[in-house]
Amino acid sequence: MPTAPKLLRSRGTWIVLAATLVCLAMVLYAWRLPPFHTGTESTENAYVRGMVTIVAPKVDGYVAEVAVQDYMAVTAGQVLVRLDDRIYRQRLDQAQSALAAQEANLANTMQARLARQAAIGNSQAQVAGADAQLVNARAQLTRAQADFRRATPLAQDGSLSQRERDQTEAALHQAEAAVKLAEASVRQARAGQSVATQDLQSVVVNRRAVEAAVESSRAAVRLAEIDLENTQIRAPRDGHVGEVGVKLGQYVTPGTQLVAVVPQQVWVVANFKEAQTARMAPGQVAHLNVDALGGARLNGRVERISPATGSEFSVIKQDNATGNFTKIPQRLSVRIAVDPDQAPASRLRPGMSVVVSVDTRSGHAVAPRGDGTEVGLR
Repeated sequence: MPTAPKLLRSRGTWIVLAATLVCLAMVLYAWRLPPFHTGTESTENAYVRGMVTIVAPKVDGYVAEVAVQDYMAVTAGQVLVRLDDRIYRQRLDQAQSALAAQEANLANTMQARLARQAAIGNSQAQVAGADAQLVNARAQLTRAQADFRRATPLAQDGSLSQRERDQTEAALHQAEAAVKLAEASVRQARAGQSVATQDLQSVVVNRRAVEAAVESSRAAVRLAEIDLENTQIRAPRDGHVGEVGVKLGQYVTPGTQLVAVVPQQVWVVANFKEAQTARMAPGQVAHLNVDALGGARLNGRVERISPATGSEFSVIKQDNATGNFTKIPQRLSVRIAVDPDQAPASRLRPGMSVVVSVDTRSGHAVAPRGDGTEVGLR
């Protein structure tokens, strides 16, 4: 049996020892244990995200034209789908006709107002004429009363004949009747003026109602125009369309999913274990390896960190108050912005898998003290 010094001098022994050390070093490196612990935190639980917009109609109808195909590039405002617009054109014509009728009513109301104003002016002239006649009748009555007072004593002493005295009395009665007639004429003229004023007020009130009807008809026309415009379903932004699910002749209603528009702007959401985020902060450098790009390496920066773990956003909340408990590391979502001016970045698509590494040494996080101040986490 070989002795210990001979074992140490054996090449096989050294090979086994070296292999053991290499394996141990690989395990320590994989688990980020000393002396291989670094400030880089990595995860494979990361995906490319984008603001995918599901395009849906605002009105119902039959699809008359599908203007795009799967995965085409589109620009903001480009027509994607056209619906049969014949009904909506008829509704617009109907609304425009109703508006024309209301505008005609408004014009007639304005003419009626002018006529009522002219009638008021005429009634005012009649009132003025009746007032003048009343003044004249009262003056005649005053003169007739004076003549009768002078004629009565003259007829008694024979200086004036009875016939002349009777004529003077008849003139007095005639003047009294003329005053009453003038007063009646004044009352009639004032009543006519009041009626004309009320007619004018009625026309003014009616005009306000007609004006409101005109505004309502204009709003109906605008609504019909909007509905007609909505028969052309347009792209909300620049990007690429996904798979086109709508078919020619299909009947669609508001909310029916027709096609998805994927914009060029994308970002990465990486789900790190909670322990990995201890020193993670916005602004730190991130490296992205995208499977779909043949391992191409992209650069980015930590943009924001989720305010809660993924379990807090789940529909069914975890309840650990009963039964046995097994601690499961939670994950925090970290949004990473991709640096611009990188050629492979133009090929990123939402949903792609990414391996993310964040260098926590490129910045420092902060944690609050008990007194409200902050302390850096190195």
